[in-house]
Amino acid sequence: MMKENYNYPLNPEWTTDELILVVNLWGTLEETYEKKVTAESFLKAYAGFKTVVKSIGEERELGRDFEEASGYSLYHVAKQARAQKTGILNRKDFAK
Repeated sequence: MMKENYNYPLNPEWTTDELILVVNLWGTLEETYEKKVTAESFLKAYAGFKTVVKSIGEERELGRDFEEASGYSLYHVAKQARAQKTGILNRKDFAK
């Protein structure tokens, strides 16, 4: 379940442009759970995120931090979006 008033996991060493890409992913991930987002839209935001967060270890750490804070799983949504490729992401396919 979504928690209120949490902070996005961010790295203070990122540039403004990098921060925008990462914040865009967190916002898109929230929308995926709260509204309707297409796999294409999520994958576009995820691709931007991956230009900043290149290491899978860092991605996992940030994803865990975000899930702990918000209850939303980057891993499960990214996995579903990659498998689905197109169309609206359905919460029942990735929610715990």
